Amino acid sequence: MNELIKPSNKIHTIDDAIRLSKKRLPKLVFDFIDGASGDDKLAEINSTALDQIRLEPKVFRNVENRNLSKKIFDFHFDYPFGFAPMGMTNLSWPEADKMIAKESAYNNIPTCVSMASSTTLEDMFTFSEGHSWMQIYIFQSEEFIMELLKRAEGIGYEVLILTVDVPILSRRARDDRNGFGYPFKIGPKQFLDFALHPQWSLTTLFKGAPQPMNYVTSKSGDQIFRRKESRGATDWNTLKRVREAWKGKLIIKGVMNSEDALKIKEAGADAIQVSNHGGRQLDSATASINALPLIRKALGDDFPILFDSGIRSGSDILRALALGANFVMFGRPLMYAIGADGARGLRRIINLIKEELSTNLGLVGLTDINEVDKKIIAEKFFKDIKY
Repeated sequence: MNELIKPSNKIHTIDDAIRLSKKRLPKLVFDFIDGASGDDKLAEINSTALDQIRLEPKVFRNVENRNLSKKIFDFHFDYPFGFAPMGMTNLSWPEADKMIAKESAYNNIPTCVSMASSTTLEDMFTFSEGHSWMQIYIFQSEEFIMELLKRAEGIGYEVLILTVDVPILSRRARDDRNGFGYPFKIGPKQFLDFALHPQWSLTTLFKGAPQPMNYVTSKSGDQIFRRKESRGATDWNTLKRVREAWKGKLIIKGVMNSEDALKIKEAGADAIQVSNHGGRQLDSATASINALPLIRKALGDDFPILFDSGIRSGSDILRALALGANFVMFGRPLMYAIGADGARGLRRIINLIKEELSTNLGLVGLTDINEVDKKIIAEKFFKDIKY
């Protein structure tokens, strides 16, 4: 039973999880999780920009009882966050997808299943007890995408996330340096890397190397996962076709521009997700948190906005909610935690984030997460943000 998982006693901060996963995982795998595009700076900028937003403590408020539950669309969740879509998650440890799905059910929060996940849409929906949302990228093969949408609808998925910020895959120097690609190719360098991390290697060998299972199980004919293939021919008509094909809720992920956000709203999307792909696409982009209040102002107060990129703590979640997000997603902390100590590490990092969120909600003088707004920010202390 998932409730019997004992949280790791090795992890007390996100930095602990990063340090332990770096030690436990092959360099090739850790760098895939930790790396960003270009010079790697944008991932750090995302976190730095969030950290420079300081919150203002309030006193003499009765904050004994605090509510963290949040509604988005017609869904009621126990917390204002969920798990972002991540491809090939089982690289962080065999059955990581399953751990994440079960953790989402345990906490009554959504998990987003990547079209490039190591576990099928069907199995993830079962493991998460229906808490799964589905994510697709803009088209490599339209036939394949439409097949996935039909599969998802038949399974019972109600929310689709269309990721639009990868028309062309950015250069990721760490992956290139390590010879990371798919299909995986093992040369002398990779063999030595795996040999120096026997626990991961033997467990992966026993469980089987991760594969993009939604591709492998595809009936559309083309079962080859082409990670670096361009999707650059897509345009606004792509969004129109997806909107026509998908009758459930539609979130457009990877929006950093107010004009784009307005056009997406007009095109019939149900929400947008402000994101720079965790710093893994345009390396010279701004931090996602800096774009968030501008996009909220453009869209008005009522249109749902989700947020990701740089989230590492409960305080970061409060910051994003204060600047206009309705709901927050994160992914890397899950991978670090699983890489550090498997399901126990995952349970621990989620517990830490929940505890931080609850504690800091009270320290800013509030008792309900739905009351969070920009008034909790000590604006006078961060007028001149420096990266």
